[in-house]
Order: sequence, then structure tokens, then C-alpha cells
Amino acid sequence: MDLNDDLPRRADDPLAQLIRQDLDPLSLAELEARIATLEGEIVRTRSKIESAVNHRSTAEALFKR
Repeated sequence: MDLNDDLPRRADDPLAQLIRQDLDPLSLAELEARIATLEGEIVRTRSKIESAVNHRSTAEALFKR
């Protein structure tokens, strides 16, 4: 399995563009800011996943009554 198998397939996808971006021209401060931004996005994404799972569990529990 290639490490990129789970990445978006569309060339215009923002995530695909992000991972192809050349990091060489970025300063240390810019790289640190990039990491902080990405970590914030990870937190936001995990929160959305948790919300979706909780919503589904609530719906399933409601319909099992």
C-alpha cells in the first residue's frame, strides 16, 4: 500500500495541493505557524468526527426504543 493511497484523487483538492507544496522556501517561523494551523485543523476535524459519531449513536438509540 502506498502512503498516498488514502489521499484525495482530484488535483484541485486543497488537501492534495497542501501536501504537494514545497516547504523549502518557508522560514522556521512559517513552518511552526503551518504546524500550529494544521494541529488546529486536526482538532476541528476530530471534533466533527466525534459529533457525527455521537449524533449517529443518539439516532440509533432513539429508533431502537
